[in-house]
Amino acid sequence: MNDADVSKQIQQMVRFIRQEADEKANEISVSAEEEFNIEKLQLVEAEKKKIRQEYERKQKQVEVRKKIEYSMQLNASRIKVLQAQDDLVNAMREAASKDLLNVSHQKFRHHHNYEGLLKSLIVQSLLRLKEPSVLLRCRKEDEQMVQSVLHAAKAEYAEKANVHEPEIIVDNIYLPPAPSPNDPHALSCSGGVVLASRDGKIVFENSLDARLDVVFRGKLPEIRRLLFSQVGA
Repeated sequence: MNDADVSKQIQQMVRFIRQEADEKANEISVSAEEEFNIEKLQLVEAEKKKIRQEYERKQKQVEVRKKIEYSMQLNASRIKVLQAQDDLVNAMREAASKDLLNVSHQKFRHHHNYEGLLKSLIVQSLLRLKEPSVLLRCRKEDEQMVQSVLHAAKAEYAEKANVHEPEIIVDNIYLPPAPSPNDPHALSCSGGVVLASRDGKIVFENSLDARLDVVFRGKLPEIRRLLFSQVGA
């Protein structure tokens, strides 16, 4: 083999090595680009996932705040409605209390038969207490009328209870007077009586104000139903 043949073989080997190197380099480049693209896609997806999670978290926070605000507004509205209902009921109670004053008022007591009412209240109180001797307390302005019905009240009680007529002592300490516009916050009483056992252990309050409270409490569910049955509809 001469020098020319050797040189030719060497050149062929060089070309072969270069071709293999180029192919290997191309493979490495393609592989690196694929890995880069995969890693880039993974990073992009990870960021997208992070953004979605952050968005969902903030969206839930907004929804929770909206629910809290709605609940607070709803509760505030309900409180306003309940307050308005209470105000109306209290106004009715106040109006009834003012009307009750006419029963015992000097100008209207005969029209309303306040004398007969006092007797009935005394008899009812005696039937509740069932005591042979009681203490009676009334307003100072009602004392004369109370004294005038005591005998009839004791007789009626004795007949109904089938007992001897009880001893009734009219106390010299009086119930508060009728309400005064000059002092609306002072203690007051619209009329009626309060009876107690002589030892003071049993007390039966049968004033007009107490009777109104009993009736009003008993009728309150019906009053609310009649007034506000359409509110929740």
